[in-house]
Amino acid sequence: MAGRRTRGARPPSTASRHFLRAEALAAELVRDAGVGPNDLVLDLGAGTGRLTGPLARAARRVIAVELDAALAAGLRGRWPNVEVIEGDAAQVRLPTAPFRVVANLPFSRTNDLLHLLLDDPRTPLIRADLIVEWGVAVKRALPWPSSVSSVVWGARYETALTRRLPRAVFDPPPSVDTGVLVFRRRAVPLITPDAASSYHAFVAGGFRHGLHSVGVRMQPGTFARDLDPHQWANLFDSGSTSAPRAHTRRAPT
Repeated sequence: MAGRRTRGARPPSTASRHFLRAEALAAELVRDAGVGPNDLVLDLGAGTGRLTGPLARAARRVIAVELDAALAAGLRGRWPNVEVIEGDAAQVRLPTAPFRVVANLPFSRTNDLLHLLLDDPRTPLIRADLIVEWGVAVKRALPWPSSVSSVVWGARYETALTRRLPRAVFDPPPSVDTGVLVFRRRAVPLITPDAASSYHAFVAGGFRHGLHSVGVRMQPGTFARDLDPHQWANLFDSGSTSAPRAHTRRAPT
């Protein structure tokens, strides 16, 4: 696939591209991600290769995806174990073998890329360390208020916000700080893979039409967004008609 463009690729949005300035920080982020010599790693939105280089030194194989033709050309041939794909990262064909992702995501494509990586229960993603806007990182890392996506993804992945990166470490600096958002595959999923479609429909119905629509008797003041992935999974597995008490939510610090 090296050198090929993915179908339907859009021109890159320069307003959403912010490259890491320092090689030392990039190497530190790769170490924090725990990349090892047997790993296959995707660098989505590879840009100038600031993360690609440390990944190439740490991993067995790296797939660097970059939409900008000039930047993609600048990545080719620099590391023997790096395959460069010129194309839209949100439309790339994901590996069928277990893989990791370490990436500084284009802000304008963050949501598309999260859905690409996390929606399909058959995707053999082990872990994703993603640099995203701070507000996105906080929203996705907190268990409440939940959303359909966070509940469904949470059945397969643990989510953590591991680091805050100030605007000054990027070139050009974005208008907001960023965070490193980590998704780790659960050793044991909360929902079995063969029940994934039914579970998604169950959760979506509860959010769209209310908990009562999926057979859950609500306590006063309890809404779909107040339940975390563990609570949703318990309701689905048990067929319970009694909703658990909602947690008290705290504002992020």
